[in-house]
Amino acid sequence: MPQPTSPDTRLFTVTADTLVAVDFTPREPRERRRPRTPRTPRTPREPGPYRRLFAVPGARAFTAGNLLARLPMGMFGVSAIVMIAGSRGSYALAGAVTATGLAATAVVAPWTARLVDRHGQARVALPATLFAVLGSLALVLCVRYDAPDWTLLAAYAATATTPNTGGMSRARWAHLLKGRPDALHTANSFEQAADELCFMLGPVLAAVLCGTFFPEAGTLTGAVLLLTGVALFTAQRSTEPPAVRRAAGRAPLRAPGVRPLLLVCLATGGVFGSLEVVTIAFADGQGHRTAAGAVLALQAAGSCVAGLLYGAVRPKGPAPSRLGWCLAGMTALMTLPLLAAALTGSLLVLAGALLVAGMATAPTMVTTMTLVQRYTPEGRLNEGMTLAVTGLLGGIACGSAAGGWIVEHVSATAGYGVPVAAALTAFAVAGALVTFGSSNRFMDGCRHH
Repeated sequence: MPQPTSPDTRLFTVTADTLVAVDFTPREPRERRRPRTPRTPRTPREPGPYRRLFAVPGARAFTAGNLLARLPMGMFGVSAIVMIAGSRGSYALAGAVTATGLAATAVVAPWTARLVDRHGQARVALPATLFAVLGSLALVLCVRYDAPDWTLLAAYAATATTPNTGGMSRARWAHLLKGRPDALHTANSFEQAADELCFMLGPVLAAVLCGTFFPEAGTLTGAVLLLTGVALFTAQRSTEPPAVRRAAGRAPLRAPGVRPLLLVCLATGGVFGSLEVVTIAFADGQGHRTAAGAVLALQAAGSCVAGLLYGAVRPKGPAPSRLGWCLAGMTALMTLPLLAAALTGSLLVLAGALLVAGMATAPTMVTTMTLVQRYTPEGRLNEGMTLAVTGLLGGIACGSAAGGWIVEHVSATAGYGVPVAAALTAFAVAGALVTFGSSNRFMDGCRHH
């Protein structure tokens, strides 16, 4: 007969092979239980500087087109050298053709940029790009059908009408972010990182295309990418800066503060040009010439990462002083490749030194372009930034020549003294910029900013 159980009694029973325990202890009513402390809602995290940057309406669309158009800038030179040297058997001719194109660009590019400022990006950039693409196609045909050497020079010179796509993108950011210097600093940092990325990937892509398919593949692919990218970029009319047919300010070359910055660009270009030639010669001397591209890519990678990090922080102090500090850092870090080559002779150690040394170049270029934008008169921004790029190209040519001369007459290790000297020269010019930058005469041309 079942017996009554007390409330504290536990009943044990066996079901099949399982022991079951039943607890009759009364439970506290649900409503008497201690209420849980409500969780404090998390404060939404403030978006980072790059998320805020690309939240600007239309920014993602024009950036995508511009990156597509900018990638071939690192492809055309390598593609032309591989194509011409492979078909004509002459690196001297290939070098002469690329040098001719560089000289023509230095002359034509500022005029193209002036037309862009006066008539708008869409009306000028797309026809100029089409003409440049025709020049690339003419070069391919001349090489393919064994035309006289002078036709190669003329065809490659015709590509000088290629618009400064990076400058046009920076001009859009300056237009969209007017009155927001912190956001413009982030935009300029992103643009510099994009430059480094394109010049890091472009030569690799060109070499793969020319080696895998046929020698003309790099030039043809670059022409298609350039035309497609510029077409997509110029189609974004909502973010295009307004054209200024008659700019009130003087020409950028005559504006106070611009010429010292062009000298800084010239000397900084000497760093880039000499590093490339000397590193190829050093790797060749070690019996690893094919690894030179990867070693140089590390230098560009360091610059790309540093540019993105530099854009994520809020700059402090006046820009001329920041430029001086950046150039001082670049001068110090450029001694690392020289020490690595002289003390170790190891290509692996040199690669690490170039990775670290590259981290100073992007902040330097970001600050330089910020000052160019500040000192360039209203309505002449594309022209001013194209002049800066022209200075860089001239410096690259001079640095390549100086580095090559030192390598040939002294040694590849001694050649790493050229980028140190070029960086030191840029630092000295920046010192003059800081010294005279506070004078009224110097700042007259940039008060409208």
